[in-house]
Amino acid sequence: MRSILIAGNWKMNFTEKQAIDFLKNLNIENKNIELLICPPFISISAMSKILKNSFIKWGAQNVYPEKFGAFTGEISPIMLSELGCSYVICGHSERRDIFNENNEIIVKKVLSVIDEKMTPILCVGENEKDIKEGKALLKIKTQIESVFSKISKNEKIIPVVAYEPVWAIGTGKSATPEYAQKIAQNIRNYIANIHGETYAESVRILYGGSVNSLNISDFIKEKDIDGALIGGASLDTAKFREIYNKVILTQGV
Repeated sequence: MRSILIAGNWKMNFTEKQAIDFLKNLNIENKNIELLICPPFISISAMSKILKNSFIKWGAQNVYPEKFGAFTGEISPIMLSELGCSYVICGHSERRDIFNENNEIIVKKVLSVIDEKMTPILCVGENEKDIKEGKALLKIKTQIESVFSKISKNEKIIPVVAYEPVWAIGTGKSATPEYAQKIAQNIRNYIANIHGETYAESVRILYGGSVNSLNISDFIKEKDIDGALIGGASLDTAKFREIYNKVILTQGV
């Protein structure tokens, strides 16, 4: 059975001091659901020291797919691995749209993360234009196939997929659980077509897009949704804690 993952993506928010204060005030007691926080690069080192004896995992929001070299301003997977990162987000819609990252560079990032024994969280999703043109599923299929076709089915590290409808990110609007389930099921089918059903069934699929304490339970009750990648609500200790506790209640653990 796939385990649930609740991940917070802080994006470009919080100084190191604010990050430390956040952790001090989080106060989560039940530790039975996997919890991940991905802060800005500058806070990873401080968080690694605070969380080293905690059940909470930490990761990165991005990576450059080279071990070292003349890449001014970039962070390598080796650097992240040395800081104890468990996960690295790859291909977030903001990276794709604002920084023009295409599937080719995202494949390289995913493979570089796996090489350093960390788990990539591959973000996929459609925007409003894709929906209007009837190309939503085709876009997601291409995003999935570009990565999973390059990964061996025998690789021990299996990427997590985060489905994020771009039109819902930061808007307060979210996809319905039924819509998200339909997309997640298609994602699993696309992976199965490449590596078989057994492999596909082991891939965790998260939903992201205006997740809150009122809708999280409905999403994770769906057959193919295994958690959430949370943006705005992960910046508020009370909201993040409430979402996590709602998951605990829903899962009965």
